Amino acid sequence: MSLRLSSTAFEPGGEIPRRHTCDGPDLSPPLAWSGLPEGTLSLVLIVDDPDAPDPAAPKVTWVHWVLYNIPLSAAGLPRATDTEDLPAGTREGLNDWRHTGYRGPCPPIGRHRYFYKLYAVDTIFPDLGPVTKAQLKEEMEGHILDQSQLMGTYQRQTLSE
Repeated sequence: MSLRLSSTAFEPGGEIPRRHTCDGPDLSPPLAWSGLPEGTLSLVLIVDDPDAPDPAAPKVTWVHWVLYNIPLSAAGLPRATDTEDLPAGTREGLNDWRHTGYRGPCPPIGRHRYFYKLYAVDTIFPDLGPVTKAQLKEEMEGHILDQSQLMGTYQRQTLSE
């Protein structure tokens, strides 16, 4: 069995509901995982958008959420997970707004893809402080046992629609 990531909020490749975006209350979607490989000591979750700012001419991958040291006792995260709701031991990294915590889809133009990436790793990282996705990925090198992703899309509605 391989690592699997899912959500009851949207199907793989489906539309991310408004409640999980800047057009709604911007709540993190519920996530569930299974199939942790032997040797897993913790999990890492990174949510990003490779279509920023415009899917027709992407320039950057925009980071929406960074979590690491998620304990094996957690089989997922409930909807609207805030810092105080994270499983004990979980650490937060910085999103591209230079803050911790979830910030949902808010594309300036077009339909964007949002990748929820879960990594099973064979370590528990020290407290890395306000770590970025790039810094965390460097720390993860040589420690990834398996990974899974869930992709959803979102496009903001214009006033004329």
